[in-house]
Amino acid sequence: MFFSRFKTKLPTSQEALPGRVEPAFRLTDRHTVLGNPLSGPYPEGLEVADFGMGCFWGAERKFWQQDGVWTTLVGYQGGHTPNPTYEEVCSGETGHTEAVRVVHDPALISYDQLLKVFWEEHDPTQGFRQGNDAGTQYRSAIYTHSPAQLAAAEASRDAFQPALTASGHGPITTELLPAGPFYAAEEYHQQYLDKNPGGYCGIGGTGVSCPIGVARTRG
Repeated sequence: MFFSRFKTKLPTSQEALPGRVEPAFRLTDRHTVLGNPLSGPYPEGLEVADFGMGCFWGAERKFWQQDGVWTTLVGYQGGHTPNPTYEEVCSGETGHTEAVRVVHDPALISYDQLLKVFWEEHDPTQGFRQGNDAGTQYRSAIYTHSPAQLAAAEASRDAFQPALTASGHGPITTELLPAGPFYAAEEYHQQYLDKNPGGYCGIGGTGVSCPIGVARTRG
C-alpha cells in the first residue's frame, strides 16, 4: 500500500500534500433525496453540524433519514491539504477524515439529537479505523461551529463513555475540534447510497445507547 506510514499516523503540515487553490471538480448543487442545495449559503435559521464516522457513504444516509435535516453532503475535513481529491485523502497524506456536513432546522431536530445519531451509529473507540476500513481518513470526529456545539459535544462524549465502558468498550478516540475548512467530495460520492442502493455501507454502531438529553445547545 503506497504511503502506508500515514495509515496509522497523521502527517504534519510539512509532510502533507500541497493540494491546489481551486477544487479539482464541480458539484451539481441538489441533494438527490431531499432536493435542496448542497452548498451554502443556507436559509436563515438553519444550522450546520460536521461529523466523521468512518466511510462517509453510510454515515450520510443516516443523517438524511432524520426528520428536520435540510441537506447533507460529504467531504474532507480536519487535514492540511487544500482542495484534496479522494485518492489523495485515501493515501493518508492530506490528514483529512471523511466527513458529513449536516444542515438542519434546530426547531425540528436539535444538535443533541444529531449527536445521539453520531454516537450510536458508529464505534467511536477504534482510532484510525472503522470496522474493516483502516486508515486515518476513517477516524471518528466532531467539528464544531460554536461554543454551544463544543460544550454539547463534550458533554455527550462524557456521558456516553461510562455506558461504553460498562459494555466492555475502550476509551472514546473521537477527534473533537472547532471546524476548519470543509472540502466537498467528488460528485459520485454525494448521496452515494441513493444512487447505488446496493452499494457498500460499512457503518455500524456498538449497540450501546447514548443517554438522551445529555447536553443542551443554545443558538
